[in-house]
Amino acid sequence: MSRALLDSYREAMSCETASRNATPPTPAIAPGAEAIDPAEVARTHETDPRLAGAVPGFDAPFFQAGLAGYSDAAMRIVARRHGCPCCVTEALLDRALLGGGRGFDKADLGSVADNVPGGDEDHPLIGQIMGSDPGEMAAAGVKMIEQGARRTRIYRAFAEDADRRARAAHEVTAAVRTFAAIDVNLACPVKKVKRKARGGHWLADPDGAIELLRAVREALPPEIPTTVKLRRGSDDSPEAEANFRRVFEAVYELGYAWAVVHARTVAQKYVGPSRWTFLRDLCARYPDRPILGSGDVWTAPDIFRMVRFTGVSAVSVARGCIGNPWIFRQARQMMAGEAPAAPTIGEQREVLEQHFELSVAVNGERAASLMMRKFGIRFAAHHPEAERVRRAFIAVDSIDAWRAVLDQAYTEPALATA
Repeated sequence: MSRALLDSYREAMSCETASRNATPPTPAIAPGAEAIDPAEVARTHETDPRLAGAVPGFDAPFFQAGLAGYSDAAMRIVARRHGCPCCVTEALLDRALLGGGRGFDKADLGSVADNVPGGDEDHPLIGQIMGSDPGEMAAAGVKMIEQGARRTRIYRAFAEDADRRARAAHEVTAAVRTFAAIDVNLACPVKKVKRKARGGHWLADPDGAIELLRAVREALPPEIPTTVKLRRGSDDSPEAEANFRRVFEAVYELGYAWAVVHARTVAQKYVGPSRWTFLRDLCARYPDRPILGSGDVWTAPDIFRMVRFTGVSAVSVARGCIGNPWIFRQARQMMAGEAPAAPTIGEQREVLEQHFELSVAVNGERAASLMMRKFGIRFAAHHPEAERVRRAFIAVDSIDAWRAVLDQAYTEPALATA
């Protein structure tokens, strides 16, 4: 990969860098939400049929968000095994996708089902793209849907020629389709580069954002749904709110299936509480539109509190599911009228081993060792001796050290004598 493409890929991953100063789990701004009975909501809630209508299999009011640096095929498959109905890839930079190489591989296109145990479970999958040029974004969306079936130079030509993209939109067939939908990221708070908007910074340029959304929608066949991830504004100013309204309304006018709205601003990044009150008011103002919500969902009960408080059709589970695939199982249990069950030590070990095996298949042994260290730190929160186990995972520097933590902390006899 060229130096420019490598820089672009690193930039796309910097959404995760932005979250390293994130506020620890705290409640959202949602006065009165504490009085909501999430068990009652879960038992009685009927999932919006428009979700499965657009993305078959999306049969519950929650899904796993795209998480930069985390939500690869390994994490997604583990989530699905615990009841997650739909997953989103991490944001993939348009130029990295069009350049091929590692940027394209991060989408796990074409090889997961064949090379990863359980890879055929990774459906339905929504592919998320992010970028600064409407033509390049549109061409990247076509390439993702087609799994790169054409030569790289053809997709580059699509980026420069809207007429060629329009013709290509009629040639895409279901036979090459990996993604159930294409999601446009207008939410990531990564800094602008070379004065070009990307991610959430498009919200300060509504004309440009709408042009980008139109280009992506027009490049794809009508039967392939498009969705968009937004934040509630670039900041808290009246101008930012007006810009958000323009972009939000254009999303549906252009034919997008839904918008996922993060209840923080771009300026907030991941610091401070999200405003569920904003989502509540938005859903009340546009009652006929499917709106999905995001922000400060840390537990299964939070999913149903957000549903009832805001009126969203579904809830995006983001940081709350890192090291916690059981949040999806617990949500399903609540929908069945059961109490959400915490994972036993045996279940925790089983998932850690599964996740590691899948990560090795997706990323290779060396990269998996590094990735699973950061996952282990998050998984440790469920252990009865969370701090001791967290410190043990922090010290992991090899596969042998990883396995030693499992043997020392995740067997019933070891726990009894610790």
